[in-house]
Amino acid sequence: MTTPRPEREDAYGGVPYGSYGPAFVGAGDPGTARMPAVDQYGEYGDQYSELPLDDRTMALRVPGAAEGAYGSLSASAGASGAGGATGGRAARRKAAKRGGGRRGAEASAAADGPARPLSRVEARQQARARKPGAAVMVSRAVGELFITTGVVMLLFVTYQLWWTNVRAHAEAGSETSQLQDDWANGKRAPGVFEPGQGFAILHIPKLDVVAPIAEGVSNKKVLDKGMVGHYGEAPLKTAMPYDKTGNFGLAAHRNTHGEPFRYINRLVAGDAVVVETQDEYFVYKVASMLPVTPPSNTSVLNPVPNGSGFTREGRYITLTTCTPEFTSKYRLIVWGKMVEERPRSKGKPDALIQ
Repeated sequence: MTTPRPEREDAYGGVPYGSYGPAFVGAGDPGTARMPAVDQYGEYGDQYSELPLDDRTMALRVPGAAEGAYGSLSASAGASGAGGATGGRAARRKAAKRGGGRRGAEASAAADGPARPLSRVEARQQARARKPGAAVMVSRAVGELFITTGVVMLLFVTYQLWWTNVRAHAEAGSETSQLQDDWANGKRAPGVFEPGQGFAILHIPKLDVVAPIAEGVSNKKVLDKGMVGHYGEAPLKTAMPYDKTGNFGLAAHRNTHGEPFRYINRLVAGDAVVVETQDEYFVYKVASMLPVTPPSNTSVLNPVPNGSGFTREGRYITLTTCTPEFTSKYRLIVWGKMVEERPRSKGKPDALIQ
């Protein structure tokens, strides 16, 4: 059995212990939390369940002003965040690029800072790293050699295939004009001609060839100047066009140096070949061709050429040149037979008028 406890008579400010006075209770104020009542023995009752709960915070605040205060704080925080970077992620990226970004600033600071001096070992290592090795030096030398060789070959080919033709055409054209002027002035009469001296003009209408004929077959004096050479020296001496019988033998380059005989392989039987001299035109018709023969076959220049198909003496012409093109391994031979001897006073033959 429990002995009843007497009431406590001590009090503070007229308020017994275990209770609250009006000074601590906001009567009629629903927003003020009331402390739980206690029983007469100072024990708390179930009044805690009657207190209104505040889930936002447990901090102290002025009654009635909590919501507005926190709302203003949230608004100010939002405003400061919006003012820091507006426009979303793309705008922030552009701003970072304009400012260089954190990494750019760090890199700039590192670049502007003083460089650490290298030690002797590090300096030697860097010097060795910059110096190319033996393999690199050899590869560079080989590459430069190939480039130089290629340039030299290109220049040589350009000289052979282009420049020699330009120079030879100029020299041959000048010689042709000089011959025609001398004939008009009566300076050159038929007779014996010096090596390299022009005395006639060769026309091949089908191939559009007009080239001066000079005495001899020297490369330096005749052929390399774009002219056609006459076999006029022993042991390959041949007849002149105005001789009553014989074989008028001619030679010229097929490639480079004017290449007047380049396309004589296109001639066929019946094509005209005309030799113009100071007094006459000698017209030949192509009769036959020998596509390939050794350079030693000089019988093609006989008075009755071997292999030409001619069987007796007559007035013939023989054109000789190298074959295949761009080589001098073999010779190409074209033969013709004179069909007309026409004085210049009668005008040009039909073969040159057509």
